[in-house]
Formats: sequence, C-alpha cells, structure tokens
Amino acid sequence: MVLWWREDSDRLTPEVRDAVGHADQVFVSAASAWEIAIKLHLGKLRIPGPFERAVQDSGFSPLPIDFRHAALVAELPDHHADPFDRMLVAQAQAERLTLVTHDRAFAPYRIGVMWV
Repeated sequence: MVLWWREDSDRLTPEVRDAVGHADQVFVSAASAWEIAIKLHLGKLRIPGPFERAVQDSGFSPLPIDFRHAALVAELPDHHADPFDRMLVAQAQAERLTLVTHDRAFAPYRIGVMWV
C-alpha cells in the first residue's frame, strides 16, 4: 500500500485514500519491508530509493515485529500460507489495526480490512 500511496496509484479506492489521509497514524510492518527487500533482491520489484525513505516521506510509522506478534502467528487458522501475510494478520490482531490490502485471503481472519 505504501508504494501505491507514494505513486498516487488508482489502485487505492477513494475510501482508502480518505481513511489513510485522515488517520492519526499509519503503520507499515517490518514484515512488509522484509518482503520488499526480498523482491528487490530477486529483481521482481523496482522502487525509486529505499523503502524506509518511502515510509518516512509518507509520514507513516514503522511497526516492528515483536515476540507477541510471532507467537500469534502460531495461533492463526491456515487461511493464508504466505508467512509475511500471516505476520500482518497477527500484528493487526495484536495491535487492533485495520489492514489495507487487495488480497482476499485475509477475509476469513478476524481483523479490520479495507479493500483496495
């Protein structure tokens, strides 16, 4: 979502734009940074500059992964196999955050989701 936000992508719905634009705080998980780093290394993604700078320039806040988040991953039902996405679900549950995504595999989890 950060990359779409930075490029003012049409993929973001007006509702998401409004919610993110008016939020007191928007978090970006370290899991997202890790996944992007892997995609950059593999050549599956190109971005203009460091991801951390994109997060900072957007006014968003980093969300570190802690032991509580990791423990919650083990308790999640197997609706989603991707380890990065499972961490995002665990963090959303633990921190009571709304997840912004296009991935419908998040639907069965008990978290707030805004669809793009």
